[in-house]
Amino acid sequence: MALQALQSSGVAFRKILSHFPEELSLAFAYGSGVYRQVGPSSDQKNAMLDFVFTVDDPVAWHSKNLKKNWNHYSFLKVLGPKIITTVQNNYGAGVYYNPLIMCDGRLIKYGVISTSILIEDLLNWNNLYIAGRLQKPVKIVAMNENVALRSALDKNLKSAVTTAFLMLPESFSEEDLFIEIAGLSYSGDFRMVVGEDKTKVLNIVKPNIAHFRELYGSILQENPQVVYKIQQGRLEIDKSPEGQFTQLMTLPKTLQQQINHVMDPPGKNRDVEETLLQVAHDPDCGEVVRQGLSAIVRPSSMKQSTKGIFTAEVLLLWSWLLFCLLH
Repeated sequence: MALQALQSSGVAFRKILSHFPEELSLAFAYGSGVYRQVGPSSDQKNAMLDFVFTVDDPVAWHSKNLKKNWNHYSFLKVLGPKIITTVQNNYGAGVYYNPLIMCDGRLIKYGVISTSILIEDLLNWNNLYIAGRLQKPVKIVAMNENVALRSALDKNLKSAVTTAFLMLPESFSEEDLFIEIAGLSYSGDFRMVVGEDKTKVLNIVKPNIAHFRELYGSILQENPQVVYKIQQGRLEIDKSPEGQFTQLMTLPKTLQQQINHVMDPPGKNRDVEETLLQVAHDPDCGEVVRQGLSAIVRPSSMKQSTKGIFTAEVLLLWSWLLFCLLH
């Protein structure tokens, strides 16, 4: 029965994809319309479907999409695909959303991001916005043979595991790990303060433990720093300063820089490696890492939400803002 549901949903997603230009390096669906959640977002049948389309040439893609789906765009459509791409790339988290679109009888929202910007975010966590989405189970609808993108997707998952390890005790459950991973991209997100359900992360993880296990199982089994007791669903990690230093040195570049900024006194300008060595010996290592995450997520989430005002139609603006607060 579950297999049939997966197959039918895959067909439904591909039918929606057929309404858009084909030149996609990656397309995925995510959120409560794809994977069951508990709480306010539990109505999966009527939930909005969220998509992200990754494109090599955003100007060319928007040009074709404007011809096919002119009514999807806000007033920015009259300025043309180059201006839309400029807004997409240079403001917020590098993604342009068209919200509240009826397509094949379903309400959808889709974001467009350039392949190069996504790869940078996956590797370095510049914004941890779409990279954060991809740390949770998603439904891959289309993907080409871009080796760099595939490698970056894998690196993003490994970075999520390492970051979560630094914020967890020596021994913990699978559920503890997946809750920590799912919460990475919400660290410092202002929407969690002004509107999001405070139990959102739990609501994402609890019904989807099997999907998280499928996503991270092989990474955990191959990681030399963890003892993964699969039958018991328990894990043990090396919390020695040496072990933590090794983990800190493999973190994405932007997170390392933010940790350095948190710890570095004004005017001292210490080397990042020196700072990370200090953090490895700090009993509050996990809290320092969490502060570094917040310094990435907070500004990108605020800028991206502000950009939504300009990419949504005026008549739909308040509905969209309400949806963002509740979704």
